Amino acid sequence: MMLRLFKMLLAGLVLLTGSVGAHEMSMAEMQLREVHRGEFFWQWTASEKRAPAEVLQPVWPEGCQVEGNVLHCGAAGLSGRLAMEGVGKAYSAVMVKVFWLDGQSRVYTLTAGQPTVQLYGSADDKRGLSEIAWAYTLLGVEHILAGIDHLLFVIAMLMLVGFRRRLIWTISAFTVAHSLTLASSALGLLVLRPPPVEAVIALSIVLVAAEALHQRQTIARRWPALVAFLFGLVHGLGFAGALKEIGLPDQHLWVALLTFNIGVEIGQLLTIALAWLLWRLSAKWALAPKARTVMLYMIGSLAAYWSLLRIATIFG
Repeated sequence: MMLRLFKMLLAGLVLLTGSVGAHEMSMAEMQLREVHRGEFFWQWTASEKRAPAEVLQPVWPEGCQVEGNVLHCGAAGLSGRLAMEGVGKAYSAVMVKVFWLDGQSRVYTLTAGQPTVQLYGSADDKRGLSEIAWAYTLLGVEHILAGIDHLLFVIAMLMLVGFRRRLIWTISAFTVAHSLTLASSALGLLVLRPPPVEAVIALSIVLVAAEALHQRQTIARRWPALVAFLFGLVHGLGFAGALKEIGLPDQHLWVALLTFNIGVEIGQLLTIALAWLLWRLSAKWALAPKARTVMLYMIGSLAAYWSLLRIATIFG
């Protein structure tokens, strides 16, 4: 019975990977280029899925009139609230790049949690800190919750360590490590190709899941914080890849970087809280140990499948 359940769930997870990416942060990109004073040429320039125009509808600032791909804003310029209807459905976020007549440019990020942005008619970025902080916090939460491989690593570590005091040190080590490489990579201080990073992330899940299946006193069991820190360095590079796709504002760069990382931590803590609740509810369930074993085999098998695909990508 347990073997049949395992096979069914594993097959479902393998099929799921065909349609869900490990770091899926679907992004659409729009450009507005000022060609004359108060007049802009706009277009969708990049997307990862279906045509953005099919699912996204810009709502231009009051006073701006659109004719095809030309936006007329008059003497007031591109000033007011720009909204994006449909963001958060087919696309996680929309990155709007505005190129002004004087050669300056600004990047704005719209999400489901913050589908509007204030424009001020010039390249002077007057967005409030709270607006930027909120947008990037939501993006951080969304990335960790949509990043299946990151979540599986955290869950595997929980099963390895258990809800004991050293879990605090283990999670803290993982947090410090991925924060370091996230910042270093986002700022251009550490640049690595994505395929090897993604492959190591998948292999890290395989290793931790395998270690959690036995009771031998290996390095992972003796010093889980050290293992979490080492693999956290690699996971941080994965987070940085998503942040690179989103983009960082020229001004308030550190605010965006910090709040994105905070969002990642919020999502991680939500995962741990849910796992703790399920652990408490299943504490008296007789089949809980067998269910734990099945789950670890599922996690390890799925991560091994990812590893093979990602290693093939490196050499393909």
